[in-house]
Amino acid sequence: VQLQASGGGWVQPGGALRLSCTGSGVTLRDYTISWFRQSPGQEREWVAAIRQGGSVTYYSDPIKGRFTISRDNAKNTVYLQMNSLKPEDTGIYYCARGRPIVSALSNEEMYYSWGQGTQVTVSS
Repeated sequence: VQLQASGGGWVQPGGALRLSCTGSGVTLRDYTISWFRQSPGQEREWVAAIRQGGSVTYYSDPIKGRFTISRDNAKNTVYLQMNSLKPEDTGIYYCARGRPIVSALSNEEMYYSWGQGTQVTVSS
C-alpha cells in the first residue's frame, strides 16, 4: 500500500499548482484523503480533505477559497488545485488516507498511511 504525492515545484506569488496523490495497492475512494503541509520551522498542519465514498470536502481557513480538493476515481488519484498562491503556502505537502470523523480530520493519528511529500515553494 503506497501513496505517491507529486506536482510540487516553484511558483511566483499569485500562481497556481496542482498536486496529485495516487494510490498503489489501495483504492482511494474507500478512504478520506487529506492534504497536510509543513512549512519551514513549523509543525505539520491539516489543509484539506475529501471524504470517502463521495465528494464532500473540507478546508482549513488559510486556504479556503483558493484551494480545491477533488477525486478522479478512474485514475485512483486525489488532486489539490492550488490557486492564488502566497509565500506562506510554501512547504512540503503530504497526502494521507484514513477514516477520521469530521471533528478529527486534522488529527494525524487518524490516518493509516502517508505519501512521501512534495515540495511547494512560492516566491518571487
